[in-house]
Amino acid sequence: MVTTESDTLTRLRALSTSGVSDALDKLGIPGQALGIAPLDRSFRLAGRAWTLRYGPVGQDRGTVGDYIDDLGPDDVVVLDNQSRVDATVWGDLLTTVAHRREVAGTVIDGVCRDVDRSLELGYPVFSRGNWMRTGKDRVRVEATGVPVSIGGIRVEPGDLLLGDGDGIVVVPAARAEEVLAAAEEIERAEQAIRDAVEAGSSLREARVAHRYHDLQHGAGS
Repeated sequence: MVTTESDTLTRLRALSTSGVSDALDKLGIPGQALGIAPLDRSFRLAGRAWTLRYGPVGQDRGTVGDYIDDLGPDDVVVLDNQSRVDATVWGDLLTTVAHRREVAGTVIDGVCRDVDRSLELGYPVFSRGNWMRTGKDRVRVEATGVPVSIGGIRVEPGDLLLGDGDGIVVVPAARAEEVLAAAEEIERAEQAIRDAVEAGSSLREARVAHRYHDLQHGAGS
């Protein structure tokens, strides 16, 4: 059976970042974005990466970008501001338009501002924090649709991103099927273990019965 884009994203949305993280580890794929957290623990996002890389301004000052009008559902805005926390690259107006266009969410290796609007609209933003100082005349768009770095992880345009209260994981598009399959197997086993423990089994017995430790290790490890 051919897996469609809709099927892939539906499967991704059903998973947790913890399950996907374990699957990435099992397959030897780096994908856990360090230091990137949601503005609100209830925020979730899932979609395909639309990437933008910022750099410091030059003599022409540059621009922070008016890209948001071109994005829509299933797009995750991925902004690489080189981990800077002294200048924002996302705020009220971008949040408002992204929410109206049903963009899946925003991930920033840097900081955002106007947090109240994100919380009011329930628009998911994941970043290194928040601060009010504008990025205008401090950063400029260097490139869009290029590989970027988020929390030390390479993100290619079209890669899968999943975010929840534990942070952000990145799944390379070329490895999506095997990562999702491994994560689904891990999460099924963990649910079976929870059910067994609640029914009176010891954790040790439940883990052995459902091959928990085998699921956590890569092939040949």
